[in-house]
Amino acid sequence: MKRRELEEAIRHATRVTEQREVLVIGSQAILGSYDETQLPERATLSEEVDIAPITDDADYTLATLIDVNLGEWSQFHMDHGFYVQGVNATTAVLPNGWETRTVQLAPDSPNGALARCLDPHDLCAAKLVRGDEKDLEFVDALVEAGLIDPVSLVRICSEFPVTDTRRNITIQRAQAFLRG
Repeated sequence: MKRRELEEAIRHATRVTEQREVLVIGSQAILGSYDETQLPERATLSEEVDIAPITDDADYTLATLIDVNLGEWSQFHMDHGFYVQGVNATTAVLPNGWETRTVQLAPDSPNGALARCLDPHDLCAAKLVRGDEKDLEFVDALVEAGLIDPVSLVRICSEFPVTDTRRNITIQRAQAFLRG
C-alpha cells in the first residue's frame, strides 16, 4: 500500500461514517509516519487498512458501515485494489498513553478528513502482542531498516497495563529484537 492509497481510504471512511476523524490501527498506520519510499517492502505489502471510527455505538454500527461500503469484495475494493476493514478502537491491545502519541495524517479532502495513525512504536508493540508470524516479520523489517528503535520499543512495551497477562511476553519479544 502507498500513502496516497491510505489517504484515499481515510477520505472514504470519514465520508461513510460522516465523522471528520478516524483512527488507523493496523499495519498501514506506519504510512502516517513514513511514505512507502522510506519503508521496507514487507511493511507495505498489505492490501487492507484497519480503520476505526473515533466514536461508535455498542453494536459497532459505523465499523460495520465501513466494512459494507469499503471492505473486502466491495465495489471500493474492486475499483481501488485495496480495501478498508472497519474495526473498533479496542481491536488492538495497546500500551498506556498511546492516545497521546498518535500521528495525524490529513489528506486533501473537501470534508476535512483527518486520521490519527498509531505511532510506529505503539504499532509495533501491538504487533508483538498479537504475535502472528506476519506481525513479527513486520516489526523485524522495521527494526532492521532502522525505523524502530529497539530500546524505545522495549520501553513502550513496558507501558502495557500491569493487569495485562501478555505484558511480560511482549516485553520478552521486544527484548529478543534487541538481542537480534
